[in-house]
Amino acid sequence: MATKYETVIGLEIHAQLLTESKMFCSCSNKFGSKPNTNICPICTGQPGVLPVPNKKAFELGMKTAIALNCQIEKTSIFARKHYFYPDLPKDFQVSQYEEPMATKGYVDIVVEGKKRRIGITRIHLEEDAGKLVHKGAARIMGSEESLVDYNRTGTPLMEIVTEPDIRTPLEAKVFVETLQHLLQFIKVCDAKMEEGSLRCDANVSIRPEGQERFGTKTEVKNMNSFRAVLKALEAEEIRHRGVLEEGGKIIQETRFFDDINETTIGMRSKEEAHDYRYFPEPDLVPIEPSQEWIEEIRKTLGELPEKKKERFVKDLELNETDAEFLISTPALSDFFESAVKIYNKPKIVANWLMGEVTAYLKNNNLTIDKLNLTPNQLVEMLELIDKGTISGRVAKEILIDMLNTGKTVHNIIKEKNLVQISDEGEIIKIIEEVIKNNPTQVDQFKAGKDPVIMYLVGQVMKASKGRAKPDAVQSLLRKALS
Repeated sequence: MATKYETVIGLEIHAQLLTESKMFCSCSNKFGSKPNTNICPICTGQPGVLPVPNKKAFELGMKTAIALNCQIEKTSIFARKHYFYPDLPKDFQVSQYEEPMATKGYVDIVVEGKKRRIGITRIHLEEDAGKLVHKGAARIMGSEESLVDYNRTGTPLMEIVTEPDIRTPLEAKVFVETLQHLLQFIKVCDAKMEEGSLRCDANVSIRPEGQERFGTKTEVKNMNSFRAVLKALEAEEIRHRGVLEEGGKIIQETRFFDDINETTIGMRSKEEAHDYRYFPEPDLVPIEPSQEWIEEIRKTLGELPEKKKERFVKDLELNETDAEFLISTPALSDFFESAVKIYNKPKIVANWLMGEVTAYLKNNNLTIDKLNLTPNQLVEMLELIDKGTISGRVAKEILIDMLNTGKTVHNIIKEKNLVQISDEGEIIKIIEEVIKNNPTQVDQFKAGKDPVIMYLVGQVMKASKGRAKPDAVQSLLRKALS
């Protein structure tokens, strides 16, 4: 009988913090600058310089710790983590080791309808390394040579380490998605995996079902998308089982995910903590946050996504699906709430945002904060529908025009003469013309084929360029045909 195995996964998430300057110097933390322009003697490790901790980075770290239900430690200490790599100019990384900023938290995730609680072992702060750019290959393996950009060196980095509570690659993917959403919502990290501001490594092992002792773990790197997290861990899970079923032994090592072939490749033997020769950073004092400081940060946290979702369902009477969609990004949630404050019809606002606005965003590869549209402008259009000034059908066309040009709804209506026709005499003239031009359908209707009326209504709406009042059209059409 084949052995049944259980997969055990722990994640290490690195999130770049949204600060103006770096972790220990005043250099810009802006992404996308010309290589090696945001650097100084401190972040490049020149002799005789002294680092100064970034207070904002620590506050964003505490904010995350509170959101992840962690205990903020009374004392945290920075240490030097020694290793040699071309993107690390000092040959050591300043990081928190034995005494991190926060410990013992958790995140609740929902996977295939089931709730799972994933423990957070620790959150600690550190500085990022630089970035290698490889020539002749997408990655370091197979490249002819590598260039180094030190702009990222010293960027404030927060590492979130989970307990080994994750049991499937899908759970790992959902965890990273959930964490990304939370970090964006509380505005501590833009969490763009494609830009490297959110990076994920995983420790993977398997063990026979029922066994408490963990199996030998491997660390998987280069998972730069949600899909990569899923596929990399699936590949490593399959590889572990294959090795054990053939009587082999898993070697503790670091492996690289090849996203083209969807396999993992051995890079180097897995380092242990003692390999880094940690010792306390002599140029930095311990950080001891007061309870008053912690409470100040707690007040800035705001409403977390799940609480907001619950409120949308309970107070605004939206269904779960709509509420889930509206909290998908902070910008969308803010837009929705701003609109509802001045137009207290949440379901109508939600429908337009989930329908026409979202379609436009997808078609134009935009996010809602980049639109030529404000909540006030959307509400102006919805109020004109309520007043009967424009029809819902015309409003959809107006909305696209607003989004493309940035013009106001009133300007577009005036320019294109789109005011809804409510004068019965004018509508009757259009109906008479439609009856005259569609004798076959008129005869069918008079012969008892009632559904044909909708075709004729459509023809009237077409002839009026969508301006005729729809409910008036059908009643006047039936009257004309009787």
